[in-house]
Amino acid sequence: MFKSLLGIAPQLEPDDSYRPSRLALRLATSSVSNYKASSYEAYQGKRSKIIVVFTERKNMTMRNGREFSTGNHPVEALLPMLHLKNAGFEFEIATPNGKPVVFEMWAMPSKDADVLGIYNDLKPRFDHPKSLEEVVGSLDARTDSYVALFIPGGHGAMLGLPDDQNVAALLRWAHTNDLFTISLCHGPGAFLATTLEKQEFLYSGYEMAVFPDSVDKKTPLIGYLPGHMPWALGARLENLGAKLVNSKADDTCCVDRKLITGASPEAADKLGKIAATTLLEHLRLP
Repeated sequence: MFKSLLGIAPQLEPDDSYRPSRLALRLATSSVSNYKASSYEAYQGKRSKIIVVFTERKNMTMRNGREFSTGNHPVEALLPMLHLKNAGFEFEIATPNGKPVVFEMWAMPSKDADVLGIYNDLKPRFDHPKSLEEVVGSLDARTDSYVALFIPGGHGAMLGLPDDQNVAALLRWAHTNDLFTISLCHGPGAFLATTLEKQEFLYSGYEMAVFPDSVDKKTPLIGYLPGHMPWALGARLENLGAKLVNSKADDTCCVDRKLITGASPEAADKLGKIAATTLLEHLRLP
């Protein structure tokens, strides 16, 4: 009750999961994002497709047994997609089993016309995505159509994706075919899939920006998370040889070879600009 009076108690949802507290939502979300439209000379070639891998799972079980209401963070997904769309790219949207994309709707910037616009335009595909098995099964016949793979953030990216063989296949396919891989915040949790069946971690030695474990450890204090994380993403990536370049949940972005990453929701706009510009420059090289 004391936490409720202070506004730091996680808020119960109808399925008995918890969204962030009132205070946490005031501190960590906004009705308008920091998206700033940029002008691009839109790409018009055949390599215009970007596969976007979303989670279809909503609830993360914390160490105390409470369920955190998560999914894909809308800002981390939609701001980069806005920039990539404006740069002339198209999206192939997929979830592991073809179930609807799950968003952290409590983080949706409800008064942001640009974000709501692309969300509503793509909602039929969010509701009816392709399955990863379907996407992976057709890659060889269409490799020349693709330029990148994008895995948005949100704690939900740590649910299912790190354990999915099709995620591993997609990441290795992108790497082998010299395509870009884009991710941010907790999205790099999906990279752990490349270690399945005792395979070598694909990104050992790579620099990347990831949401800091130190911040995840603190957020239960204000009720953002209803308990402590079940496992630490940054530590696991570092143990496998990744080199994390940020210590704060800020707008840090990192480009290492064909891997483009960002640290947090604050990085979503910057990441989108970097990704769009990098892809355009790459495709226009003589």
